[in-house]
Amino acid sequence: MDIAKLKTLLASPHPVSGAWQADDAAAAVQGNVVDCEENITSLSGNQLFTATNGTEFAALTDAKRSNWISWCNTDRDPWNEVNVAFVDFIFGDNSATKTALAALRKRAVSLFQKNGLGFVYPGHIENART
Repeated sequence: MDIAKLKTLLASPHPVSGAWQADDAAAAVQGNVVDCEENITSLSGNQLFTATNGTEFAALTDAKRSNWISWCNTDRDPWNEVNVAFVDFIFGDNSATKTALAALRKRAVSLFQKNGLGFVYPGHIENART
């Protein structure tokens, strides 16, 4: 456990729930609650393809269907603007596929997870506060 990092985190209010609980166990619970989001840095080709709306895929031209299948053969950075532009090119700006992919770009995590601390126990809080 990176106690120095935890100490720094506890020095500021929790971004969702505010001031940290005074009780170490309650503060641990507060920081372990899954109430934050973090960006996913890579989506697999399988994730990309399975998020594809079937109706939209069927409506694509043969060339766009082929391009999409080829593009889904590797992992992609869902935040890269060229990748986002490619999805727009294939499906359009307001497609159900783009909406599904946007939902995959983030995941719910606790504040402690988001900051690379994993699961924090009351004893960690106690150590960081002393």
